[in-house]
Amino acid sequence: MSSRFEGRTAIVTGASRGIGLAIAQRLVDDGARVVITGRKELALAEAVAELGGPDVALGVAGHAGDADHQAEVVERAITTFGSADLLVNNTGINPAYGPLMEMDLDVARKIVDVNCVAAVSWVQQAHRQWMGEHGGAVVNVASVAGRRPAPGIAFYGASKAMLIHLTEELAVELGPDIRVNAVAPAVVKTKFATALYEGREEEVAAAYPLRRLGVPDDIGSVVAFLLSEDAAWMTGQTLVVDGGVLLGGGV
Repeated sequence: MSSRFEGRTAIVTGASRGIGLAIAQRLVDDGARVVITGRKELALAEAVAELGGPDVALGVAGHAGDADHQAEVVERAITTFGSADLLVNNTGINPAYGPLMEMDLDVARKIVDVNCVAAVSWVQQAHRQWMGEHGGAVVNVASVAGRRPAPGIAFYGASKAMLIHLTEELAVELGPDIRVNAVAPAVVKTKFATALYEGREEEVAAAYPLRRLGVPDDIGSVVAFLLSEDAAWMTGQTLVVDGGVLLGGGV
């Protein structure tokens, strides 16, 4: 679509499908090489083929919260494609649904570890191996659940609120050479979000001024903007991409 990322390499976590894969595809379309991560090697191999093959994409399987995996991914980005200029923290989990009073606190700790602590660790790894010397840009994938109360997924929302705050803290610490921003999607039609709309999509979409749920490409285009020089004077910002649903107070 363009060449604005020509010569740059992006790492996109949790990108074997859904929003992560759409982000990776948009970056490739705009000239980047991408390194994508996920838990399953076969799914990553299929995603690499979909993105255009090994000339433009590399898949590295592992656990998003594993520091050794993170270090390997950054190292392989540099050795394979020559740099690690861009980072998208897309990996997120939400294994619990229900009121906070029934929340398994071990599950709560896992949510924070994957959605927040791991995101900081990915930035640390990229900073140590490349961005600290060369600069770069980071985008964290948050959620509108981090902006308003989200009954049923309250702890997930709390973790995304923390990620939004961490985005601001990182922007202050890492400027001027590294920009850090975030996106906060509403319900996007992915396997991850199926429980939020399956069997009642029309009813859910009725709360959105744009009268539809999001699709992964809606997020990929905004992430690409934030990583690009078009957003060169933006850092510490969270762009809400929600079809207007927050205007009515919903999530």
